[in-house]
Amino acid sequence: MADAAQSGEGWRVSPADYAKARPAVFAVGEPRSLYATMRDGCRLALDVYLPHTGASGERPRSRLPTILILTPYYRRFKLRAGAPATTEASPNAGKWRDLFVPRGYAVVVCDVRGTGASFGTRDSFRSPAERDDYREIADWIVGQAWSDGSIGATGISYVGAASDFLASTGHPAVKAIAPLFAVWDTYADHYYPGGLLLNRLAETYDELMLALDQDRRDLLQTFAYFKDPNLEGPQPVDGDQEGKLVRAAVAEHRGNFRMTEFIREFRFRDDALASDPAVTPASFSPHGYCEGVDPDVAVYSVSGWYDGAGYANGALARFLTLPNRQRHLLLGPWDHGARVNGSPWRNRVEPEFPLPAEVLRFFDHYLMGFATGLEREAPVHYFTMGEERWNAAEAWPPMTQTWTLYLAPQQSLADDCQAPASCSYRASFAFGTGKLTRYERIAGTDTQDYYADWHGRDQALLVFTSAPLSTPRVVAGHPLVTLWLEADQPDAAVHVYLEEVEADGRCRYVTEGMLRALHRKTAPSQPDYQAKWPWRSFARADAAVLPQGEAVEMTFALLPVGWQFKAGSRVRLAISGADCDHVVQVPHGRPPRLRIHQGAGHPSRLVLPCHIGT
Repeated sequence: MADAAQSGEGWRVSPADYAKARPAVFAVGEPRSLYATMRDGCRLALDVYLPHTGASGERPRSRLPTILILTPYYRRFKLRAGAPATTEASPNAGKWRDLFVPRGYAVVVCDVRGTGASFGTRDSFRSPAERDDYREIADWIVGQAWSDGSIGATGISYVGAASDFLASTGHPAVKAIAPLFAVWDTYADHYYPGGLLLNRLAETYDELMLALDQDRRDLLQTFAYFKDPNLEGPQPVDGDQEGKLVRAAVAEHRGNFRMTEFIREFRFRDDALASDPAVTPASFSPHGYCEGVDPDVAVYSVSGWYDGAGYANGALARFLTLPNRQRHLLLGPWDHGARVNGSPWRNRVEPEFPLPAEVLRFFDHYLMGFATGLEREAPVHYFTMGEERWNAAEAWPPMTQTWTLYLAPQQSLADDCQAPASCSYRASFAFGTGKLTRYERIAGTDTQDYYADWHGRDQALLVFTSAPLSTPRVVAGHPLVTLWLEADQPDAAVHVYLEEVEADGRCRYVTEGMLRALHRKTAPSQPDYQAKWPWRSFARADAAVLPQGEAVEMTFALLPVGWQFKAGSRVRLAISGADCDHVVQVPHGRPPRLRIHQGAGHPSRLVLPCHIGT
């Protein structure tokens, strides 16, 4: 089935219908490319695209709203002599150029400090200095003769989070942002989900940025997004025909930070760099600056059910935290960046939902002032896999009922709490979730079939399975797991997988969650990170080793999902102590024996936000 949205399926006017009413009428020419000089003398490379009169003969406005794209992944590549005319020089920003400029917007794309053709070095992931640059770039834009004084920003992942940072500067020209597949908390949503380091992600990101920042084309060939041999390093600005300036800029990038070394300095969320106590996970996370976002800025948060280690949590936290009056939320069956529809029941790999059209409508409403009808749409739209349909809601979470299944003897899930019992499982540090997971795409791997190899993988795990369902059950939100855990080591990693075992015995991955036992203490969510699921500080003072010979309660959320369990299927919970393909060992070299207590006195359980299907 498809993820295409139809009017009446959550929308009064579907994104596809809106797109039909907004055809491209202007031409896109070659950009003007130049350096803008920052307060400290650092020069940042910008490309400026303006609409031109096209075949329709319609002339663009003299003053235009601007869409700003702030990227560390090259604003534009230089193309090899003789490259085919179809070669895209801007694989990162080209889609936004071709969406907005033909419809009457100016688009400005910037190589952020220490990347592309820009000078400077990166002294941190999303350095505070980089955020200060954003305000100056906004100043530069509104000072141009073609600017109408209004700015919007969007982009995927790092680029989406950059739009958060731009809005947090409080610049009065910023009217709307659409952070797409972007974190809210870099620690919990990205690198340390559940307090566990995604080591492979850190390594792969480091390799990618080394290849880009130092113009190492030999290394860049290993990344699907940038392996086109026609791409020859960052495009020089106009007037730098011999590339002297761009070579000087790239030489400065050799001083950039290395992610594999940098991210390991933050074992706890309140850790700081030893060399600079101002650099903490909050300093390179949007939530750390959210008080600076003007409440009149319109915000559209977008993510997908397969979006990395917690980007959907980021979209939800942004939506729940910001007090802004005009907030919108979209959650689809997508991976990171909506390159793939991850639903097992999809019609095709590529999403059919026209996400660019939905983003266009958002900016048309808040920047162009068009009568888009957006004010009549529900603020929340989400997709349910299995049902294969879109849903609208006025708030998050959308489900008001819960269904509790208790871990019970014979490794079952029961509707009622049973007599006291326990079972044990020796974690295997050789167990991994494979290479078709939600974690590959955020590391730049071109995954197409998510969890297609999952069936049979849980045979190595401790599993608890329900009786067959008499009716369908629709889950939308965060499944919650409570485990009464005892371990023979002072620390452990607990990985939990929610599965559907269909009537024919096929096992499907639904979602997952992980938690380091050291971080089991919960706390009220904070003003800068509002959550409707159990929240943790991940602070050093709240960490506690496991007591020996005693069961402790661990309650945590699995990643949110929209999923229909079919009648005749069984719900299964699978528990592991490791994922060697993506996550660090805990504790190092000492696989723990995990004992799960259950029943009266220790009610280990699964709580699903759901309603009974028809």
